[in-house]
Order: sequence, then structure tokens, then C-alpha cells
Amino acid sequence: MKSSLAAELGLPPFRARFPWWGADLQTLRDTLRAGAPWPDPGEPVLTEVGQGDRLLSLLDRPLDQQVDQRAQKPPETRSGQALNQPQGAEAELGQARGLVLVLHGLGGSSQAPGVRRLGQLLQRHGFAVLRPNLRGAGPSRPFARGSYAAQCNRDILPLLAQARQLAAGRPLLAVGLSLGGTVLLNGCLAEDPLGSPSQSPGALPRLDGLACVSSPLDLVACSSQIDQPRNRLYQRWLLRRLHQQVQGDARADAPDGLDGDPGGPAPSIRSFDAQITAPRWGYPSVDAYYAEASPLARLLQGGQGLGPGLPPSLWLQASDDPWVPAGGTEALGAALADAQTTWAPIHGNSAVLITPGGGHNGFHGQGDPGRASWSDRLVLAWLARLVGGAA
Repeated sequence: MKSSLAAELGLPPFRARFPWWGADLQTLRDTLRAGAPWPDPGEPVLTEVGQGDRLLSLLDRPLDQQVDQRAQKPPETRSGQALNQPQGAEAELGQARGLVLVLHGLGGSSQAPGVRRLGQLLQRHGFAVLRPNLRGAGPSRPFARGSYAAQCNRDILPLLAQARQLAAGRPLLAVGLSLGGTVLLNGCLAEDPLGSPSQSPGALPRLDGLACVSSPLDLVACSSQIDQPRNRLYQRWLLRRLHQQVQGDARADAPDGLDGDPGGPAPSIRSFDAQITAPRWGYPSVDAYYAEASPLARLLQGGQGLGPGLPPSLWLQASDDPWVPAGGTEALGAALADAQTTWAPIHGNSAVLITPGGGHNGFHGQGDPGRASWSDRLVLAWLARLVGGAA
């Protein structure tokens, strides 16, 4: 989309800040500078997703409206009563500008540094924030066995429905970091039980706005990219985290291969998806999983370059991302341009921004205040414009 996109939102062009120069340092910055865990005052919210499974999310109120600053224990160790949905949560959001669901990526959780950092920035600007943990991730592990996928609609759709209830008439927005954006896109594009592309006529959309940061649109290209020799250490790190997530229940339902591998993690993300993800989510093969869970084709089916059911959306991608190739986002941007879609964020239209640098979910730029990154500030400005106010 237009090169002036950041300027229209009140930001300078992205320029990496010292010493985080280059794609890999941008990608690794949050890992290298993780530091001590931050106190987490989020209030636990459980979402029923069927068969007795529940996802655990953490609800953060705007900083000037918080009613509970307790952070004594991680959510999974609090009492069963404390894990119930907060009573009166809808009313207690007070004057929040909207509710923003911030969804983690592959191997992440609600405690991931990028999720926490963005959530706190949104809270400081008057938004309530819901930080879900997908199946098997972080605090959700005791409540929902297994693992999640790029398309896990039977989990994400109940979560979006409950978030709409929590928003209680306020705008419901979402930000997906890395694979979290893919999960949200697939949820927005999912058919309803009657087979229509989105909700029934007259129903509220699943989301009022969406931002995807470094999100895979083509899983085949992404799998090939992460399997490149230069990304060997990245892949091993991701696989260790994925294996830790499933090893507790692998013997119960994993096919032969991972369970019988004394060395631990599968040798590649693709093999993990073939052995674990695809069969657990009902796909006949990893190729079928990648084809159906890649949202790019459905995004390009709409008459204006967007799939039906999608809210006003922002895609942010770095051309030097070592994990997710930019080709899918470039194709989406070209489709929007070919459709002669006028970019005007105050009107809520969708936009694509591809920066020359930033790595994978990095975007640590010059002039970033405190813990907020350049991408955090861009997302805040986008969402604030959607709800009709300044960032």
C-alpha cells in the first residue's frame, strides 16, 4: 500500500535502532533482552471450547481503571474460584475505548514479551486487553490438552464469541503476532454453521478491526523458509518449545514417530506438523493442512482484494523477515492496489505495509519510547483510528 501509511498514522518510517541492526538481531531482541518476568495482574477468564476443554485468557483493564493489581501467583496456580469468568466484567470495563484481543504466535503464550509489551501500551491509551492462551500454550495447558494449529476454528470461534460478550457493545479489535494473526484471519474467514462465508445477516462481525504483524499467509512458503540452512538454530529452538508443549500428552494420542523418537523434537517444523498438528486437527496430510490453513487464497477471493467476513485489517511485514517470506503479503498488497482501493484509515479501509527491515516480529526502531516498539505504536495508531480517536 502507499509508502505514506506510517506518516498518515503519525509515525516516522521504520529505522532500526542501535544495536539491533539486521534481521536476526531484530528477531532475537526480545529473547536476548527478556530480563526478569513482569508482574502480571491479568484477571483469568475461561472459555469453554467443547469436550470439557477450556482456554485460559488474561483480561487487562485500562491502566487508569484497573480494579485488581494482584500479581501474587501465575494464573495456573490460583484457586479454582479465581479462574471463573470475572463477575460483571462487562460493566467493569468502564470507559474503555474498546476490547483488544492480543494473540501470541507459535511457541508463545499470554506471557510472551511482545504480547505483554503491546498489551501495556494499549492499556495506557484506554483500551482493555484480552490475552488468550491457545490450546496447550502457557496457562491453558492444564485446561486443554493437545496443541493448536494455524486453523483451529473450533477453539478460536468460541473465544471470539466470548470476547464479543465481554466487550459489551464496545468495539472488539484484535492483533495477531506471527501465527496468531493467521489463526485470527482463519477465524474471521470461517463459515458459520449454515455455510455462509460469515455471520448471518444482521449479526455483528466477529471483529471490528484486525492487525496482523509478521503473520504467515502461505504456510508452504513459510515451512520452506524456516527449513533453510540459515534458520537451523531458529527451527531447533521452535521445535524444542513445541515438543515441550505436547510431550505431556504425546503417548496418549500422537502417532508413531514423535512418541518413539528418543532424541526429542521432530527434525523440522514440517515433520512436526505431519506427525502432530495435521492428524490432531483432522487433516489427512500435512499438505492438506497447509493448503486449507493458508488464508492467502481466500483473502484474494473477495471483490476488493479481501475475503468475505474480514473486518478492516492492517498487515505489517518486514521484507527481511527470516521466518516468514514477504511474498504472500506482497501479493495481498498488489491485489488491494489493483482493485484501486483508496487507503484512508479514518474510513476503516484495509492496508498493507511492508518495511525494508524489522525482522520477524521485531520492529525495534529509533525513537521507541520505553518498552514499546515501532510496530506496537503503529498498531495502536491503527486501532485508535478505527475507533475514532487519537493514539
